[in-house]
Amino acid sequence: MQILTEVAPTSTGEPAGELQPRTQYVRKPALPALTGLRSLLALTILLFHFTPSGLTWSRFPSITLYPLINIGYVFVSFFFLISGYILAYNYAGRPQPMNAMDFWMARFSRLYPVYLLTMVISIPMLMTEWVVRSRGDFWMGAIATPLLVQGFFPHLATFWMTVTWTLSCEVMLYLAFPWLLRLPWPKSTGKLLALGLFLWAVGLIPHSIYVLHDPDHLGHAANRYSDGLWINTLKFTPLPYMCTFLAGLTLGQLHEAAKLRARGRVIVGLLGFAGAWFATYHMATTLPYIMIHGGVLTPLFAAIILGLSGPSWLASIFSWRPLVAIGASTYALYLLHFNVFILLQNNHVWERLGLGRFDPWISYVFVVLLALAVRKWVEYPAQVAIGNWWKRRRAAESARARIAVG
Repeated sequence: MQILTEVAPTSTGEPAGELQPRTQYVRKPALPALTGLRSLLALTILLFHFTPSGLTWSRFPSITLYPLINIGYVFVSFFFLISGYILAYNYAGRPQPMNAMDFWMARFSRLYPVYLLTMVISIPMLMTEWVVRSRGDFWMGAIATPLLVQGFFPHLATFWMTVTWTLSCEVMLYLAFPWLLRLPWPKSTGKLLALGLFLWAVGLIPHSIYVLHDPDHLGHAANRYSDGLWINTLKFTPLPYMCTFLAGLTLGQLHEAAKLRARGRVIVGLLGFAGAWFATYHMATTLPYIMIHGGVLTPLFAAIILGLSGPSWLASIFSWRPLVAIGASTYALYLLHFNVFILLQNNHVWERLGLGRFDPWISYVFVVLLALAVRKWVEYPAQVAIGNWWKRRRAAESARARIAVG
């Protein structure tokens, strides 16, 4: 672990607390393979929501993409696992306690500008909500969504912007993170591995109870189209994802403790990919939907993350520059893809341009290019502008405090 002393503000892209010499933890190497992996996950979610016809390949069922696309919903949990992992990877082991306000402002500058843009683009969906919702639900959703708390209301989780309920979960996890990081995490590889498996098992308890007792009285096995208070609570509200996020934090600590070499990472990664392939193509149709949604595949995803967390020939495949470029914009891609795709279809944009025969593929390309543009001209500039404003404010507060003391 390399430590150096420098003058704040930091070079990590996060606001600094004060302008004075301090010990600064050197930022760990980037993990481009995980960025590339995020591209594939986001694209799979896009195809899951808008699956093109003819994707099944009945003559070769072992290599068709359809079984993978058909459980694309599970990759939302994968993103929560990666989120916890990256936060632990970047913040655990720093010599000074985290400043919670600096962390939250860094997250706000990263998340809210694109979220605000998505709200504006999705105004037609808000008008539709006015027609199909009761007045009470409409105003509750219209207030909760800008505040990023719609996920706390299962019947309103998909209000206005459909997929952005995940931001409610992220916000709760980010709010808790500064305190979670201060917990006395185990140091040994064995204890961390045991803790991760324990969190995985605990996280599956509510979903197992749902399968056994059918509290929504569906009368049949739940599927992705099932609706009810309890299944929506498990799918959309923040608490069911807490164990997945904690497992990600544990995985970040495990990565540091295990210190796998390239060969070890490749073995672990290949085992994860092989297990995920087997589960997807040979078990997914027999496992209960809500169990898959609830994270039953999390250990396999954890193995994949560890396998890509450092240089190796396996990581180099996922570090392909186009994948990494798209990966940097996956947040915008995820937020924008659903409603933008619907708007393109509802307004018959490609038919009016004489390009209807290329749809839906042209819509996929458009959404990806839009996400790249939003990342370059909205997300990143807004993040920098808000970050610089916060640094100036924190520096001014520190200067006033010094004058008051002096």
